Amino acid sequence: MACRAVRRLRKTLGRRGAFLLIIGVGKTCWGTSFLLNPPADHGLTFLTQFCSLRHWAWLWIICGIVTAGSAFLKIGRDGLGFLAALPPPTVWALAYTIAVLTGDYSRGGFVALWYLTSHVGVILWAATVPEYSVPPAPRSARRGKAA
Repeated sequence: MACRAVRRLRKTLGRRGAFLLIIGVGKTCWGTSFLLNPPADHGLTFLTQFCSLRHWAWLWIICGIVTAGSAFLKIGRDGLGFLAALPPPTVWALAYTIAVLTGDYSRGGFVALWYLTSHVGVILWAATVPEYSVPPAPRSARRGKAA
């Protein structure tokens, strides 16, 4: 029974939906961690001058919920999920870049590049992947039949 439910969920989500669900849940969890137990603001002073990290956590949570919810939309209508996935890592990359330029956090350049590549870059790439881009596996020739 559980296997049938998993197969149905995989068919409903597809490849793009599975990606959106995974990163949506991840963003929601990341934001919740900032809400429940905010870390020190190393490199994020640009953000904390406007409001606390607990408030910025809601950016991750709301964008994560929208991203995960978009996983269940039909192909072609899931663009909102990819769009919603971009602001949190982009804002964090911007904050770390500013921290490097102002001299507040020397490691910020590496963290900014990490957000830009492993988050923003991957999201932009996944948004361009069509749902059915893999051709079907070739059928092997039957025995005894000439090709």
